[in-house]
Amino acid sequence: MKKLKIIFTDKVLRGKIFFVIAILLLIRVLAAIPLPGVNKEALLQSLSSDSLLGFLNIFSGGGLSSLSIIMLGVGPYITASIIMQLLTILVPKFKAMYQEEGELGRKKFSQYSRILTVPLALLQGYAILTLLISQKIIPALSFGNYVFNVIIITAGTMLLMWLGEQINEYGIGNGVSLIIFGGIVAALPTSVMQTYAAFDVSQIPIILAILILIILVIYGIVLVTEAERPLTVTYSKQATSFYGASGLTHTYIPLRLNQTGVMPIIFAISILLFPQILVQLLANSTNDFLRNMSANVSSFLSNQFYYGIIYFFLVVLFTYFYTAVTFDTDKTAENLQKSGAFISGFRPGEATANHIGEVLSRITLVGALFLGVIAVLPIILQAATGINTLAVGGTSLLIAVAVVIDLVKKVEAQLTMHEY
Repeated sequence: MKKLKIIFTDKVLRGKIFFVIAILLLIRVLAAIPLPGVNKEALLQSLSSDSLLGFLNIFSGGGLSSLSIIMLGVGPYITASIIMQLLTILVPKFKAMYQEEGELGRKKFSQYSRILTVPLALLQGYAILTLLISQKIIPALSFGNYVFNVIIITAGTMLLMWLGEQINEYGIGNGVSLIIFGGIVAALPTSVMQTYAAFDVSQIPIILAILILIILVIYGIVLVTEAERPLTVTYSKQATSFYGASGLTHTYIPLRLNQTGVMPIIFAISILLFPQILVQLLANSTNDFLRNMSANVSSFLSNQFYYGIIYFFLVVLFTYFYTAVTFDTDKTAENLQKSGAFISGFRPGEATANHIGEVLSRITLVGALFLGVIAVLPIILQAATGINTLAVGGTSLLIAVAVVIDLVKKVEAQLTMHEY
């Protein structure tokens, strides 16, 4: 109660929270502005049965469920961010820009991501419209209307991207993650109603078992997110004498079991969505080779077993990748050496960096495997129970819990600053 009181009495923190709420409410209004000529019943049926459209609806903040002007959501921006992050490994210039040039370099890096979002949004907008027309969810469009609608939904994506950045700057929490979280919360009543509509008395034991499993999954996500491995660091007498200390002073570097939060899940889904959109776009091609290739790839991805394996592998891969991008072991070792600190048993410099890297690699494996298992668990449950809404619901749960944990931490950090 004391913390809640501080939240509502602290003008700055209260303003940030209300700003985030206002942005999320604005996104709900935008998500309710539809493109003309939508077959609502066909769209809702496709969303409930097609995991591709279901995941796209999550990224759009629920905008796809009404075929709104923000139907693409932040998906293209996330894809652009993935491409730029990959370039930090392949192109030394981008790595230096992201990791070594400070705040100015990161701003330039973000600007490149924004520019790359535009062509990706145009491509995805065209692909989604073509997919929806082929499924008779929207009527066939003239060339002029096609171009106009693609421009409108691309502008919607850029607007959402800008709103997310406003949350980062003036609100609290990660803007993109909160937009996705808002879409998950908005879609929750529909998912519950769909599950209830298909409910059978004989499924009561299954539903109870799933509810228990959901509680255990939430507990596991919180546990793994909060878990850390302390790496003991020692400061010499010379380094601490300035502060009046004597002898050796010990502290530690907190290496988190999951350094990446929810980003590997979001990245993996984005990568999986792109080929699915592409093959469905090529399904109506007049070229026999492209049409057959599209059918084969679509058949492969529709196999839940193969899809689950690829999904699991991508989550593990992106966990390691994002950890490597966000945690520079060489820079950490260099900073320790400059401050007169060392890890007992390891020489400063390269040996220390290698040790930190080994420890980080071992604990990241645990976090990556956990995220991978949780990510594919809904697919396993769907195959076992036949309840289609679980395919999206499990991933949504994982994202929602991680976003809430991150938001709570940031609020607590603001409260700590208030106390000081």
